[in-house]
Amino acid sequence: MDLSDATKLARALQELLRDAHDEINQSKPTPELVARVTGHLGSPLQHIANVIATFPTWEHVNLQRGIDAYLAEHAPDAQWFGIAGQGREHEDFVNMLASAARGYERFEPGAVDYTTAPIGPDETVEVIALGLILAHAPGGEPVVIGLRGPQQHGPPQSHVVVLATDRTIATRTREAIEGHMRAHDIYRGQILSFEWSEHRGNDLVTFLPRPQVSAEQVVLPEGVLDSIERHIIGIGEHAVRLREHGQHLKRGLLLHGPPGTGKTHTARYLMGRMRQSTVIVMTGSAIRFVTQAAGLARRLQPAIVILEDVDLVARDRSYTEDGNPLLFALLDAMDGVGADADVTFVLTTNRADVLERALADRPGRVDLAVRIPKPDAAGRRELLRLYARDMRLEADLEPIVERTDGATASFFKELLRRAVLIALRRAETVTTLSGEHLGRALEEMLDERQTLTRALLGSGERVHEGEEVDLFDTPAPMFGPGMHLHGP
Repeated sequence: MDLSDATKLARALQELLRDAHDEINQSKPTPELVARVTGHLGSPLQHIANVIATFPTWEHVNLQRGIDAYLAEHAPDAQWFGIAGQGREHEDFVNMLASAARGYERFEPGAVDYTTAPIGPDETVEVIALGLILAHAPGGEPVVIGLRGPQQHGPPQSHVVVLATDRTIATRTREAIEGHMRAHDIYRGQILSFEWSEHRGNDLVTFLPRPQVSAEQVVLPEGVLDSIERHIIGIGEHAVRLREHGQHLKRGLLLHGPPGTGKTHTARYLMGRMRQSTVIVMTGSAIRFVTQAAGLARRLQPAIVILEDVDLVARDRSYTEDGNPLLFALLDAMDGVGADADVTFVLTTNRADVLERALADRPGRVDLAVRIPKPDAAGRRELLRLYARDMRLEADLEPIVERTDGATASFFKELLRRAVLIALRRAETVTTLSGEHLGRALEEMLDERQTLTRALLGSGERVHEGEEVDLFDTPAPMFGPGMHLHGP
């Protein structure tokens, strides 16, 4: 037998086996999973179109909310069902249907898989990890909707699949679901934070409680807080009319000054003051997610993006030979939001002198810089009263005020904590702090053995013998023309 005859024989045997397999499958009843899908759609499996949309892991709960809202409108009586069978955790919906139809794998209707997802700082909700539902398109045509959360060994993504007899029908359904997602976005009006997960380095979104900080609790030089509110809150209050007059809404605020003076505290005040705004807080290494955060802020406007210690990523490019990729990502993110977006960027830093000048080059990046100084005598008195909280101060505060020149808000917070601890050593409860309590606490903090503590808390004491050094004070910032500076 020559090679051509062997080839012909092999092909004939292959066709025979295929025909035999098809004949056997045709004699078998259609698998229940396949019958449920094709029966609803009224079409054989090979003629069904599927449209898949993929979302980051943290959008899973929004995807669930979008589908729930869509079903309430178009298929209120429909019931979810799951898929049972070995290997389902590694297969997508279409592959499982195809495998079941060919008899390769025994995939059958089963129980729905659920998982939980956060919807607030202290609240979670069940979401579908793997399930299908027989529904209808906006035009009334039959569709099958599938929802799948992140898989254990797959990419950190969630998926929605729409099966229909026509791709246009499936696409319209998917678009309607996405519309409901945005209308019912769980992140709107929340305080959010991007963080890194040890699970393959995913970027995740977590919820934070909204701070309750009153204006009386923000101790700044006279007029400084008013200036901040006019720039941040005032623009938001007139957003509609500003847009009508062709003015940009996006704005940027830089809070700079020594550590412990109240930059973060001022930002927390803004979070609580602007209760209708979505707030995205980014600190440390999480700032590398600034692109995602900026996109989320535009979607959920009015919004605030707070970047703490921004000098970690926004150092002037002259400091590095190869430039600064994170700096460019930050600038691109701030520009990409769009001038018409009601989005505020709030940046904090202890090192304004090393920041990139380009932060001030365009409107909407940083157009107001406020130096948060160490408190003057009046501010130090106010801080003593503030951190005493509901306890009475039966003491002459002037000696404390005089001896704490150069101290920061953090120093006074620790001073009052120690004074309360001293008082608690003598009584079960404390309603009054005396001059003795405060004096002893201050002596502890000014003791030579507390040199490092004082430096870290910003007291400005001597840290080297014979040398007066304030480790955290910084020169005046370098900004381009048009930048406004407030505070001493």
